[in-house]
Amino acid sequence: MRRRALYRPLALGAWLAACGLFGPLRTLAHGSTGAPAHDDADERLPQLGPATPFSLIDQSGQRLALAELRGKVVVLTFIFTTCTDTCPILTARLAALQAPLGAAFGPRLRFVSISVEPEVDTPEVLHAYARTHGADLRGWSFLTGRAGAVQAAVRGYGSYARRRGTGEIDHLTLTSLIDRRGRLRVQYLGTRFRDDEMLRDLHALLAE
Repeated sequence: MRRRALYRPLALGAWLAACGLFGPLRTLAHGSTGAPAHDDADERLPQLGPATPFSLIDQSGQRLALAELRGKVVVLTFIFTTCTDTCPILTARLAALQAPLGAAFGPRLRFVSISVEPEVDTPEVLHAYARTHGADLRGWSFLTGRAGAVQAAVRGYGSYARRRGTGEIDHLTLTSLIDRRGRLRVQYLGTRFRDDEMLRDLHALLAE
C-alpha cells in the first residue's frame, strides 16, 4: 500500500523554539515541496488532537468562534493583507479550490483566514481583501481581533508570527484541516501543496 509522504518538522520546530518563537511542532505536516498523492481511498487521515479554539471578529464585524463551525470541515490559514509574499499566493490557491468543492463549500465546509496583523487588518480591510482575491464570503471567513487572542490561535496551531524591526512580519505559512468534530487532522507547510491532494483530503473528511 502506497502512503502519502508525511513529514515531522521537528528540526524546524526545535529551531523556532530555540529562538523563542513557539514550542516544538507536534503535528504531522505535508511538505512544502509537494508530497506525492496517495492512491488508497480507504486510508484515513491521522488524528492530531483537538483543534485549538478561537473566538475572533470576521470581515462583517461579527464574532465567530471555532465552536460555531462544529459539524463543518474547516480549512484554517494565517495571513495578513499587506503581505506581498506567501499570503496572496496561499489565498489565490485556496480561492481556486472553491469551485471544485461544489455545493459543499459553505454549507459543509468553511475556509477561515486569521490575520496575524490585527492592528492593521480591521474587518473593513479584510472585507476589501476578500473581494480583491475572489473569496466567496458565503463559505470563507476572514478574522481579526485582539492581538493576544490572535497570538493564542497562532501558537495553538504550531505556527508563529513575529514583527521585524523593519515593520515586516515573519510568519510560518501553515494550512490546517479540521474535521467536523473539531479535531486537527493534517497540516500543509508552505504554498506548494498539490491541489488534487488537498481536495482528496477534504472530500475524505466530508465523507466521515
